[in-house]
Amino acid sequence: MICGTDEAGRGPLAGPVVAAAVILNPDDPITGITDSKKLSEKKRQKLNEEIKERALYWSIAQCDPAEIDEINILWASMLAMQRAIEALPIAPSLVLVDGNRVPKLSMPAKAIVGGDMQEECIGAASILAKVERDRQMLAWHEHYPQYEFARHKAYPTPLHLALLKEHGVSPIHRRSFAPVARLLK
Repeated sequence: MICGTDEAGRGPLAGPVVAAAVILNPDDPITGITDSKKLSEKKRQKLNEEIKERALYWSIAQCDPAEIDEINILWASMLAMQRAIEALPIAPSLVLVDGNRVPKLSMPAKAIVGGDMQEECIGAASILAKVERDRQMLAWHEHYPQYEFARHKAYPTPLHLALLKEHGVSPIHRRSFAPVARLLK
């Protein structure tokens, strides 16, 4: 029972950091799994559904902007991954984590830099986390259309920075991130 875990949303200026944990079925391989950033949105959506249908177990968890501001984005990412792993209905025998750090866990874990391209279970978690975070940012776009979250998913693009300056800080912006913090001063 090897679990892969990854997060999405460390760099954006708003919204949660989302993590997923996935235990794939070795007897039912899924073709095309890789780092979510290497896939088109259409392919990510298709694989997201396939992973949810065919994986042995999966879960998604997150840390909201207030938690990110309180403990910083690195520890919020670790906490979101820990929550996703703990939400699985069984304890994995090993957890493979994308990156160079391992969240606090009660089972063996190994960090793998670039793991989302090397281990299918991590790639699967990458896809689930990215699709869920993008879905949430589309929902936030409906609440705060002036920020155009549907276009940039809250990443610090020139458009987002200009809209942030024009409209001020929303309730879902991360106040500890430099471009947002500067506007609050």
